[in-house]
Amino acid sequence: MTIVITQPFFFEGEAERICQLLQRGDVDLIHIRKPDSSYEDMDRLIASLPDRLHRRLVVHDHFQLAQKYSLRGLHLNRRHPLPPPGWQGQLSISCHSIAELEACRRKPYDYMSLSPIFDSISKQGYRAGFSEEVLSDARLRGIIDRRVMALGGVTFGKVSEVQRMGFGGAMILGDAWR
Repeated sequence: MTIVITQPFFFEGEAERICQLLQRGDVDLIHIRKPDSSYEDMDRLIASLPDRLHRRLVVHDHFQLAQKYSLRGLHLNRRHPLPPPGWQGQLSISCHSIAELEACRRKPYDYMSLSPIFDSISKQGYRAGFSEEVLSDARLRGIIDRRVMALGGVTFGKVSEVQRMGFGGAMILGDAWR
């Protein structure tokens, strides 16, 4: 699975770019991550996308929009650690250590991300957080599997590499918006 995460800010032509990414065939989902956004701005972005693409969108904020538009899922985070009561769609979460990932595996998440796997493209000085040995050991112990997405410095060119490393797919930020 290949997932693209939006820039944290809105930009002109963003809805068109999201459509392009989803229609070209190598992106499965888009995570809309706009931590400082208003409900109205997020609503406007989602409303500007074709209804047929809504099932391929996951939001990190303003969870009520997921219900309003029948979006695919919610990504839980420090700002919003719990889904709204009665949520029936997918749930995902970010992990930043093997111990955190191991704890998250015991919960009903459809997938989890682990980061940073490589040096970041979008954050200067943000380095890979795991050695090859640590990742290999986590894979052999069943902690990294198809439910875990690699995040951090992942490009479209590295999707096959992270799958060979045992990840179920990749989450891409910087490379998708260059």
